[in-house]
Amino acid sequence: MKTIAVIDVGKTNAKLALVDAATLAEVAVVTRPNTPLQGPPYPHFDLEGHWDFFLHHLARFHAQHGVDAISVTTHGASGVLLDARGNLATPMLDYEHTGPDDLAADYTTLRPDFALTGSPRLPMGLNLGAQLHWLLTTQPGLQDRVTHVLTYPQYWGWRLTGQMACDVCSLGCHTDLWDPRKGGFSPLVDRLGLTGKFAPPRRPAEGLGTLRPDLAAQTGLSPHTPVSTGIHDSNASLLPYLTGRAGPFSVVSTGTWVICMVMNGVRTELDPARDVLVNVNALGNAFPSARFMGGREYELIRQGDTTAPTQQDRAAVLDGPIHLLPAVEPTSGPCPGRQMRWTRDPATPGQRLLALSWYLALMTRTCLDLAGAEGPVIIEGPFARNDDYLAMLSALSLGWVQVAASATGTSVGAAMLCLSSPPLPATNPVPIPPDAHALAAYAARWRQLTAED
Repeated sequence: MKTIAVIDVGKTNAKLALVDAATLAEVAVVTRPNTPLQGPPYPHFDLEGHWDFFLHHLARFHAQHGVDAISVTTHGASGVLLDARGNLATPMLDYEHTGPDDLAADYTTLRPDFALTGSPRLPMGLNLGAQLHWLLTTQPGLQDRVTHVLTYPQYWGWRLTGQMACDVCSLGCHTDLWDPRKGGFSPLVDRLGLTGKFAPPRRPAEGLGTLRPDLAAQTGLSPHTPVSTGIHDSNASLLPYLTGRAGPFSVVSTGTWVICMVMNGVRTELDPARDVLVNVNALGNAFPSARFMGGREYELIRQGDTTAPTQQDRAAVLDGPIHLLPAVEPTSGPCPGRQMRWTRDPATPGQRLLALSWYLALMTRTCLDLAGAEGPVIIEGPFARNDDYLAMLSALSLGWVQVAASATGTSVGAAMLCLSSPPLPATNPVPIPPDAHALAAYAARWRQLTAED
């Protein structure tokens, strides 16, 4: 096997990546915005637009490079409902739609406790169970139409192979539908009237099937092309490190969401009110994690600005000091319900972007601490290229910070599902910055102010 095509659907963008099996480097990448369609009947994802995009570029990738296998990774908090003929029973709901909040009181009486599922109660449709409850209650006839429920990565796998499954990582992603410690469905499935309708749970590395003959003819790929079961995206970022490391470590997957995943850390009481939860990794094991919408916050504050902070900007932010206090995105994260504020207005774009990068590092460190992190912290995704973010995080993490050498951990992790002996991913250490003492003092003041708000 030389190349793996990876369908990689994040909340902001959908992409197809071609990954070299020997080096895990991306040979080719194409993207399209994952912009929800506004309706009717409600905001929903453009599945057909994505499908046409994926098939077109699968054919192009195969013609130019060859494609030997296909894997899939997608964002969580999502599922697809199919009828008896395999068609959509209802459009796939955008999890940021506020409709489920209208039935929040009723849903709260149905959902199991955090102690059982490890899922905190989240707003909008961030609990997949809340989405399903809202859809089944508000869409006429849906309860009778729905025959199959698939988690999102496996929807694409079903379209590619004709085989149905769910993956344990997506089921264990704050759905309220899974008991991560027992490795089975929670009582909510029965309470929603969906017993027997969920596709069989599988581990991500299991083979789902081979490419449908009609799609092979359309794209030029072999009908024997294997397709993996697929995986939830932040777990794809974690997967490369599960077999090659001993002792405690954490992986921080950055994108629209910043997900802090803690392996073998300090046992601590998880606080669901602060977006700390239990996830399930590709091996089927439960682990603590915490998260916030860091990529969304970054874009909201920077507004497309790419100004590089100067030394004068650094001095002003440190000495001012200028702090950005949580939360820029108040619907999730460790400081829910709070409104962001500046302790002092930045005088220049460079000051604003520097304080923003430090804010994101401070929020990341807060999440790591809440989940009991110890030892090395591996950063993957866009924030691994933000030097100011890395410097602050390294100053607060005893020099344990490393960055993934690969630009996109999700695509690499998903590609690894197709390999029996994948190469171990490389990481590069982040040095402790020379002004670590000043950064630690800045962080201590931020924490004090955050506690007082």
